[in-house]
Amino acid sequence: MARKNFMQLFNGVLLGLCIVNVGIVSADDMAEMQKRLNQETMAKPFSVPDEGKINKYIEQATKSNVKPAEYKGKHWKRGYTCADLYRYSRSYYDYRNCRYYHHYYGRYYW
Repeated sequence: MARKNFMQLFNGVLLGLCIVNVGIVSADDMAEMQKRLNQETMAKPFSVPDEGKINKYIEQATKSNVKPAEYKGKHWKRGYTCADLYRYSRSYYDYRNCRYYHHYYGRYYW
C-alpha cells in the first residue's frame, strides 16, 4: 500500500515537472524557432527527379483513359499543390500521381 502511494506521488511530481518545463519556452522563443524552421524549409530547393518522365506518364495515362486515384497518404493538406506534397512525402510516385490527378480533373486533391 505504501509503495503504491509512493509511486502515485512520484508520478504526480514527475508530471508536474514536465508541465513546468513546457511552460519555460516563451512565446518569443516559439516564434523565433518557427521563423528559423520556415527559413530552413524555404532554403531547400525544389526539384523533381525527372519532369519529362512525368509528362510522358501523363500523356500515356490520358491516352489510355486511366482514371487517377485519390491520394491515400498522410502528407496532403487542403490548399497544398503537388510541389507541397513532394516536399513533405519525397515520393516521386506521389508527385507524379498528383500531377496526373491535377491534369485529369483540373484541381488538386480535396
